[in-house]
Amino acid sequence: MIFPNHSVSMVSKTDDYLATLIVVDASVLNDPMLQIINQMRYRYESHPCVKLDRHEYRMITDVVEGMREIKRLELPESRMLMTRLLEFLLRLLSHYRKSKLNETGDNRRVSMQFHSDLTQHFRKHHDVGFYAERACLTPKYFSAVVKQETGHNAAYWIRVKIIAEAKMLLHVRHDLSLKVIADMLGFGEQTSFSRYFKRETGVSPTEFRELD
Repeated sequence: MIFPNHSVSMVSKTDDYLATLIVVDASVLNDPMLQIINQMRYRYESHPCVKLDRHEYRMITDVVEGMREIKRLELPESRMLMTRLLEFLLRLLSHYRKSKLNETGDNRRVSMQFHSDLTQHFRKHHDVGFYAERACLTPKYFSAVVKQETGHNAAYWIRVKIIAEAKMLLHVRHDLSLKVIADMLGFGEQTSFSRYFKRETGVSPTEFRELD
């Protein structure tokens, strides 16, 4: 999956290489009805590649064909149907990733465990040391393993997760004050959260909310 502002490059291929490209307008990803997809855009992906067997690949292509058919028919409810199929496709791919966890090597296991730990603990723990300790590794080696698997170190993914959650809360939960959001994300002070958010995004939380 390649989300907005991500890139892909061909490293190598075999003679039997086969690819299916699905291009989705960014406005679909921002649909208020699909907050789950909007959040999935920013989540840490422990590994972007999954090897599928024939049955699994057929399941994927069936969904893709369904999306193509909806596009061709141009029905009044096409947008809703397309977004529902996109959600199903993402969930299906997520299921395949999880089901193949036991087939991975040690480095990928560390990376995937970090993904799981980050999802559970990012609101309270912003330091690499916490996640490294859970993996029984030194912070330096732990971060190197994550970077080898994903292209970015652990600190990068922690920041991405925090900022993604902050953006979602600022965008969706207008009933929450900045202080409450700061507390939810593990910042002791609202000012600390505001400085962190502006350093990472270039705008303050208030400015970001006003852009909505």
